[in-house]
Amino acid sequence: MAGRKLAALFMAVLQLCLCQITPEPMPEFLAPLENHTVVQGRDVFFTCVVNNLHSYKVAWMKSDSRAILAIHTHLIAHNPRLSVTHNGHNTWMLHVSNVQKNDSGAYMCQVNTEPMRSQNGYMEVVIPPDIMDDESAEGMVTNEGGNIKLKCVATGSPKPTVTWKREDGRNIILREDGQKQSLKTYVGETLELTGVLRQEMGTYLCIASNNVPPTVSKRYSVDVHFQPVIKVTNQLVAAPIDSDVVLQCHVEASPQALNTWYRNTGEKLLPSDKYAMSEYALNEYSWQMNLTVNSLDKKDFGEYVCSSVNALGKADGVIRLQELHLVAKTTPSIFMKNTDLKPRKKPIPKGKKKNNINNGRRMHVGTFDDFDFSGNDDNFNTTQVVVGNTAQEGHRTEIPLTLPSLSPPWVILNTANSRHHSVPITLIFLFIALTMTFVL
Repeated sequence: MAGRKLAALFMAVLQLCLCQITPEPMPEFLAPLENHTVVQGRDVFFTCVVNNLHSYKVAWMKSDSRAILAIHTHLIAHNPRLSVTHNGHNTWMLHVSNVQKNDSGAYMCQVNTEPMRSQNGYMEVVIPPDIMDDESAEGMVTNEGGNIKLKCVATGSPKPTVTWKREDGRNIILREDGQKQSLKTYVGETLELTGVLRQEMGTYLCIASNNVPPTVSKRYSVDVHFQPVIKVTNQLVAAPIDSDVVLQCHVEASPQALNTWYRNTGEKLLPSDKYAMSEYALNEYSWQMNLTVNSLDKKDFGEYVCSSVNALGKADGVIRLQELHLVAKTTPSIFMKNTDLKPRKKPIPKGKKKNNINNGRRMHVGTFDDFDFSGNDDNFNTTQVVVGNTAQEGHRTEIPLTLPSLSPPWVILNTANSRHHSVPITLIFLFIALTMTFVL
C-alpha cells in the first residue's frame, strides 16, 4: 500500500514539473478584422478567427461607444439587426443586416486574456443621392425679361454634388453685373436666371451624384410668357388658275396662342374642300401655320391674314395671293431649209407690160410676180413653217419669213409638200389676173 501511494505522489509531482516547463499556448488571431464600405440597406458581417482559445471567450464591441454587443454567441445589445454565429471551431462572425447610417464606425473583436487581446475593423455606410421635393420643380413662370430662381437640395453620404444642365442640350445663360456667361453645365444647389429670354424656356435638369450609384436627376420646367409674334417669309405668292397653293406663317407665342386664318374682308376660313389648315410645333413656343387653297379660281386671289392671339396680346400677318399668267413659248422643231433667199423675177413676154393700166388705175397683182411659182422646190421654200410645243414661259412665237400680204380675193395655199401643186396654183393666178384685166 505504501508503495502505491508513493508512486502516485511521484506521478503528480512529475506532471506539475512538466506543466511548468511547457506552458499552455495563448489565443491568437489568424487574420485581421476586415473593413467594409456598404450601401445603406444592405447586409454585412465581420469575421474574427481565433486559435488556441481554450477556456477564453470572444466578445464583440462597438469601439466608438464602448458598448458590448455580444459575448461568445450570446447577444447583449438589444438590436434585432445584430446576430453572432460560431462555426464550432475557431471562427466567430458578427452579422449586421439592413445597415443604417448610425451603424458606421469601428468594431472590435476581443479575447478576455490578461492582458486583453483585440483587433479592430471599420464600417462606412454610404447613401445614394436623393433630391428633396421643392415647389420650383413643379414649374417656374415669368414674363420675358424677368428672373427665375431654381433650388435643388440633394441628400446622401458622402454629400452629393449638384450639377445643372438643359435637357435640350443648349447652354445655360447667366447674367450678372452686365456680364453674360454661356455654360454647358452649372454646379451648385441654386440656379438663378436673370433677364430670361424666350430662348431660355424649357426643361432644366438637376443632377445629384456622390459616386454611390445610382445618380439621380430631377426636371425643372421654366416657362417664359410673351405676346404673339408672326413672321411671314413670303408676303407675295403667285400661282396660276386651277392650281393648289400653300400659304405659310411662322408664329411665336407663350402661352400657346389660338391661330386662325381670315380673308382681308374679315371672313374666317374654316376647313373645307377649298381650304385645309394645319399647324406644326417647332419648339416650346413656335409653330408653323399652313393654309392650303385648292383649285384656284379668280375669286381666290387677294389678301389672306394669319392671326394669333393669347392672354398677352394679338398679332397678324398678311400674305397677298395673285394670279400667275403663263405665256406660251413655241419651241421650233421643224424647219424647211431655204437655199436661195433671192426672189427670181418672172420673164415678161414681148409685147406685154408688167403692170396693166386700165382707165388710169394701176393694179398690182399681189407680189407674186416677184416670186417664181414654176414648181422649183428651192424657189418655193422661201416660206418657213414653224411647228412647236407651247411651254409655260413668256416667249413669243417667231416666224422668220412670211409671205407678202395680198388683198382679196387672193387666196394663198401653203403646204409643206407643195411640189405637185405649184404649177396649177400659178395658172389659177394668171387666169384671175387676165379676167380682172378684161373687166376693168
